[in-house]
Amino acid sequence: MNSDTVVVQQSSISSPSSFSAFDPKSFDAYVMSTYARFPLSLERGAGCRLWDTEGREYLDFVAGIATCTLGHAHPAIVEAVKRQIQKLHHVSNLYYIPEQGELAKWIVEHSCAERVFFCNSGAEANEAAIKLARKYAHSVLEIEQPIILTCHSSFHGRTLATITATGQPKYQKNFEPLVPGFHYVPYNDIAAVEAAISELDEGDYRVAAILIEPLQGEGGVRPGDIAYFQKLRQICDETGVLLIFDEVQVGVGRSGKLWGYEYLGVEPDIFTSAKGLGGGIPIGAMMAKKFCDVFQPGEHASTFGGNPFACAVAFAVCQTLEKENILQNVQQRGEQLRAGLRAIAAKYPGYISDVRGWGLINGLELDPQVELTAADVVKAAIDQGLLLVPAGPKVVRFVPPLIVTPKEVDTALQLVDKAMTTLTA
Repeated sequence: MNSDTVVVQQSSISSPSSFSAFDPKSFDAYVMSTYARFPLSLERGAGCRLWDTEGREYLDFVAGIATCTLGHAHPAIVEAVKRQIQKLHHVSNLYYIPEQGELAKWIVEHSCAERVFFCNSGAEANEAAIKLARKYAHSVLEIEQPIILTCHSSFHGRTLATITATGQPKYQKNFEPLVPGFHYVPYNDIAAVEAAISELDEGDYRVAAILIEPLQGEGGVRPGDIAYFQKLRQICDETGVLLIFDEVQVGVGRSGKLWGYEYLGVEPDIFTSAKGLGGGIPIGAMMAKKFCDVFQPGEHASTFGGNPFACAVAFAVCQTLEKENILQNVQQRGEQLRAGLRAIAAKYPGYISDVRGWGLINGLELDPQVELTAADVVKAAIDQGLLLVPAGPKVVRFVPPLIVTPKEVDTALQLVDKAMTTLTA
């Protein structure tokens, strides 16, 4: 036997096919109830399709909530996983990791960033951005009590600092005391930002950064106004306040551009990414301009962040987006999807009040006067074989894999139409 050969003994673990008798009650007996799960157990996927444990097929317009960039079991990801897992999957950041350097170089060459920090999730990336902004405030701006402005209806993560940054009280309830140093303003309201910066400049307190989503995802798929963001950039340039974009959901091609800030025509000082970056493999990243990269060794870290496995897969995702010109598909399929949703809205007057979005992150808003909820539409769509996800109580979110085809978009629209017919009968 060759000395390089690894012998793998037959595993005693049941094969995936044994899950055909999956029991949700047994699942609930062991797993914490932190999710209001739909009655669906998924077993395998291919492209934009998923199959449950009973063999039923679904068209996936959730993509792990804007995460499975290349869909399921994409050859580029499969090959990257196989190649890297047989080579090296994890070492400490105490050493240089070539795959991490390769991915960071790609990101810097394809964005306004000059430095990259890797972690495991969007919440971690936003935590890193918050810490970097505070360090910059203390060490460069000489602010004793830095304040970070965020927006109402925003979403920045589930850690204690990021739910505080999140401008939605429902996520903060029962987790008090919250982290100090945050102040909320309405989204797309520049007068509110100007007033906050003026009013909060008192004593040791001062606004040090603005943390904002180019498009609010969980807040109802609400795109940022271009004029608003350009004015934000001007204000930050004039005051020294850092401009931080949370691109966890819109980054890595989801908007139809590689980065959401490109849609707005402005560059942030710091921005974050996760979800689509690894195409379903956990990875997060905080990117920054060189002038505000003030972290020193030991001031921030992540054990798993930027390990060889996650970086190799993320690099494969990024390369595939570029080589296969997937951004063009995102733009075209997004236009197709929004046009189809507007036609459905016209077919059901009084039920749908708006259709909006960028690229392949789109929202269908239900009229506030009707009792119908986003969850109702999602459940009806599941019955038709289509997976969708709510973005608040009244907005249905459409975030398919970026490789979705024209035929699949047409099929999804037909299934939404059938779901609405059932709900409005």
